[in-house]
Amino acid sequence: MAKVIMVQGTMSNAGKSLLVAGLCRVFAQDGYRVAPFKSQNMALNSFITKEGLEMGRAQVMQAEAAGIEPSVDMNPILLKPTNDHGSQVIVAGKVLGNMEARDYFSYKKNLVPDIVAAFGRLEEKADIIVIEGAGSPAEINLKADDIVNMGLAKLVVMLRPVPRCMGRYCVRLWYPLSRFSLVDELL
Repeated sequence: MAKVIMVQGTMSNAGKSLLVAGLCRVFAQDGYRVAPFKSQNMALNSFITKEGLEMGRAQVMQAEAAGIEPSVDMNPILLKPTNDHGSQVIVAGKVLGNMEARDYFSYKKNLVPDIVAAFGRLEEKADIIVIEGAGSPAEINLKADDIVNMGLAKLVVMLRPVPRCMGRYCVRLWYPLSRFSLVDELL
């Protein structure tokens, strides 16, 4: 099971993508198999993989820093804005369709299994996964049904076994999250 580190910021354009790339490079240079991961990215420009699938360019740059081939598993959901209130939704590198923002917000919880599957495939190949959040985890309007910041952090913890022998620190750090089921809450 891969070790996981997550980078979150105070806003968009705070430098998260560059910091993730730097961490990927350092870990790769230290001999680890490392992969970047951003569950949902919003960008006008995208990259086409060797398989003909579409993903965010930031994750491509991060993959290059890690010395690995870009994969849509690194960015399972890509939103390409089409106007001020809608985007083309790309899931696992393929166009799902165009959605208005309100429709996507109510639909995105259906994409949790895609996120979990992509993360799982990366975990099979990596020693370390460096996760990038989006925008800010403090954006109250996006907090409900979050799949990219604290919602993703909780989901990733849910995918990990609870340590058995950490004493009182186990209870303090792991127990509250092990009882919380984000998957159930989102579905």
